[in-house]
Amino acid sequence: MLLLACGLRNLGHQQLIVCPRGSALEERARERGFEVFALRRRRLLGKLRLRRKLRRDGFEILHAHDGRGQTVSTLASLGLPVRRVATRRVTFTPRGLGCLFELQRLQYGPFCHAIIAVSAYVRDLLVRAGIPPVKIEVIPDGITIPDALPGDELRDDARRRWDLPADAFVIGHAGAFTLEKGQDVLLEAFSQVSSSVAGTRLLLAGEGPLRDSPRILELLRKAAGRARVLDWMNDLTPFFAALDLYVMPSRSEGLGSSALLAMAHGLPVVASRVGGLSEVVEDGITGWLVAPESPDELARALVAAAHNRECLRRFGASARERAQGFSADAMVRRTEALYRRLLEVAA
Repeated sequence: MLLLACGLRNLGHQQLIVCPRGSALEERARERGFEVFALRRRRLLGKLRLRRKLRRDGFEILHAHDGRGQTVSTLASLGLPVRRVATRRVTFTPRGLGCLFELQRLQYGPFCHAIIAVSAYVRDLLVRAGIPPVKIEVIPDGITIPDALPGDELRDDARRRWDLPADAFVIGHAGAFTLEKGQDVLLEAFSQVSSSVAGTRLLLAGEGPLRDSPRILELLRKAAGRARVLDWMNDLTPFFAALDLYVMPSRSEGLGSSALLAMAHGLPVVASRVGGLSEVVEDGITGWLVAPESPDELARALVAAAHNRECLRRFGASARERAQGFSADAMVRRTEALYRRLLEVAA
């Protein structure tokens, strides 16, 4: 969302970022010089104040980036001459679409003028849920493309930082420790890889409710020091520099932005064949696609990658080229074009 906001600001658009008070988003938006309207959770008065500001300052577009934001957008702007847009990133069917009087049905129906799906997979889910296809635009979330690939010096520094042998084959994954991200599947697969490929290491970066779960801790113990968990870092460049291969073992995924980031840093990707990941990773070109929840199949792909460094190099170059099509600039241009079409219809 901040990438979009920064890009729209560069195009000359005035913006207001509405977010929960005390959130990380509020802090980061203020750091970047945006006007922020911070709301207390479940406070009606805040929504009424937001409504007055929307009316007074003449905002034309309200763009909600999650379900809670969509509820705030709807309640604060009913009856105002604005165009409401909602971005859909998740892979479950919107609740309430089968009931005429459900608020969520109204939010995706007459109260919403356009829906952005981050992948064709998410778009198809929405269509099957009864949302008119004409309302849906597929615009993938954008990423920042680094000007250059990490060099040998950064790679060496990163490996020393995390006590990785210079000649190790290093696999990595970054994401929240939740069931859908599948870190447990990766750890199970890694136990097979580390026993058959000497010098293999695994780095997992992230926070989340399952990070210290008994299952994850047991799998880490079995890895006997060859796998470790790192805290989440805002700048993933050193993390990517340390890797030979990136893995997305997801059980579900709307798009797979971290896989795109890894690809932009020249890394081939092994990913589950779920959700939008098959739209990001091209099997046999930028990486490997495997069945979800299959440690055995994932392990076979990891072993194949470890034994073919020339394939890794070729896939990595293709991955960086493919990531260019998912740049933040492309996302900004396509989103601005959608806004303009909505305003032309309203005029």
